[in-house]
Amino acid sequence: MKKDFKNMSKAELVAKRDELKKKYMDLRFQKVIGHLDNPVQIRTMRRQIACLNTLIHQQNAAESEK
Repeated sequence: MKKDFKNMSKAELVAKRDELKKKYMDLRFQKVIGHLDNPVQIRTMRRQIACLNTLIHQQNAAESEK
């Protein structure tokens, strides 16, 4: 998954992060209601969002160096 993210542009990374955040919120709501099929999805999704945030931050840092 990380390898897929590294080839993306900054705009694509931001769009993917926003999409994953929406899905993460849905999973949290399902957990509260009690209809969550796979609770490990929450952890995986949170880690993917963190990875995207890191890559976005790295690209911002690289742009500011130039």
